[in-house]
Amino acid sequence: MPGKLGRTTEQRLAILRGQASQLLWYGKLETTAARAKELQPYVEKLITKAINTYEDVVEIEVIAKDKKGKEIKTTAYKDGPKKLAARRAIMAKTYDLQEIKPFAESKKDFKKRTGKIQHPLMEKLFNEIAPKYAQRKEELGQGGGYTRIYLLGQRRGDAAEEAIIELV
Repeated sequence: MPGKLGRTTEQRLAILRGQASQLLWYGKLETTAARAKELQPYVEKLITKAINTYEDVVEIEVIAKDKKGKEIKTTAYKDGPKKLAARRAIMAKTYDLQEIKPFAESKKDFKKRTGKIQHPLMEKLFNEIAPKYAQRKEELGQGGGYTRIYLLGQRRGDAAEEAIIELV
């Protein structure tokens, strides 16, 4: 039996998951007003989870061997337990989008830039979006309000109310 948005639970969650991924990746999404209103709290909870844990990083010493067999100590950074749990929870609620090679960029430069990044959407969320909104949270003294909805009017054809939802 269909639930909210006139869809079954699996279909509705798939729509939310896809639209949340697109919104976090592009920062803006045009959809129906009902979907935008359903998507807003879904995305804001993901961003809040990232803000609360993005600084949880553990520094470890790694012993590697160079070409001559000499041991070299280097420091590496890994996600702490809270950040790792948050990353996995967010990955369960979004799709893993891959970066698309720009037309002007060479294949070699693209591979060099994106070679070590396994989950580009998670990297963007934890390295760009979360620090930006954490700073905003400190300045304003409030959390939440990371998205904004603009109503556009009715769509031609089926007269569905359209809206743009964007990251503030």
